[in-house]
Amino acid sequence: MSDKHIQWQPSNISKKDRHLLNSHKSCVLWLTGLSGSGKSTLAYEMDRLLYNQNVRSYVLDGDNLRHGLNGNLGFSPEDRSENIRRTAEAAKLLVDAGMIAIVALISPYRADREQARSLFSEGEFIEVYVDCPLHICEERDPKGLYMKARAGVIPNFTGITAPYEQPFSPEIVISSNRQSLQASASRIYDYLLVHQIIENHIPGISIE
Repeated sequence: MSDKHIQWQPSNISKKDRHLLNSHKSCVLWLTGLSGSGKSTLAYEMDRLLYNQNVRSYVLDGDNLRHGLNGNLGFSPEDRSENIRRTAEAAKLLVDAGMIAIVALISPYRADREQARSLFSEGEFIEVYVDCPLHICEERDPKGLYMKARAGVIPNFTGITAPYEQPFSPEIVISSNRQSLQASASRIYDYLLVHQIIENHIPGISIE
């Protein structure tokens, strides 16, 4: 079927309606950084924190997505770009549904991250650079990937045989080797508060 016969079907319920129902706005927290920098750990900590504050959120983790939605993609530059495009489209659906989408992807290329940003309205795309020196990521190496990359078992590995382009002006920078997990999550949470995406946390519940 030709694309010209496919039309976007608008919903009778607007994004603003869903914000009112949820008592908070929606956005995407796009966590980018080297493998082993702590993106996934921070993403799930944010998800737990938001859940405890009655904020609707969901994590789109890079590894999990490659078990399904992105399961047919490799790690060539072209496949990495497609991986980010699909993930961004999935995140946009969650944002349209009134949720906070938390994306944890290496997403090494600036152009791909900017393309993802272009899908969202002003203020909806929050780039979180999880900064961690390469040697510390290698020391952590929770999946043994750096060792395999150094041995030539894994080609096109970001930081070793493939580039990582640091963000020029991310909304948030997290130094995961110098900040605790709780402090990092609290900093992102505070950003959401300051920018009125969520409201003040429930009295009596600690966000630490």
